[in-house]
Amino acid sequence: MRRLGGWRALCGWSALVVSVVLVTPGASIWAWPVEPATVVAEFRAPATRYSAGHRGLDLRASPGGLVVAPEAGVVAYAGVVGDRPVIAIEHPDGYRSSLEPVTATVAVGDAVARGDPIGVVASGGHCAAACLHLGVRVDGEYVNPRLLYGGVPRAVLLPP
Repeated sequence: MRRLGGWRALCGWSALVVSVVLVTPGASIWAWPVEPATVVAEFRAPATRYSAGHRGLDLRASPGGLVVAPEAGVVAYAGVVGDRPVIAIEHPDGYRSSLEPVTATVAVGDAVARGDPIGVVASGGHCAAACLHLGVRVDGEYVNPRLLYGGVPRAVLLPP
């Protein structure tokens, strides 16, 4: 019986190293959905899958402002969730972005290219008219969108 655990661990580590190499500070892989892109609230991972957290970035935006597709994909959802209009786009390799609040100018099934207009900033959600929320999932799990916009801010350890 062969042991593959070490090989699987090595393959997983290699994928992590490749990811780190490809996403370098200052580099932007995806397009910002609004310009100028000013982050007003960072991603905060929840302690568990069902715990409270902030599963995305909030970008300063004004109602009526143009929203563009952050990357090429297919519109998977364009409608209202709770009290806010949402657009979700399926991207290659298991990525799915969600943007809210956005009044869609696209429909489910539409193909979009990076930077294509997809709607305008609306109101509703946790920051009302002050921002646009951008969430990103990979294979169904939320990840920090900063990974696609030049990396994650460096952790700072504070004294106790």
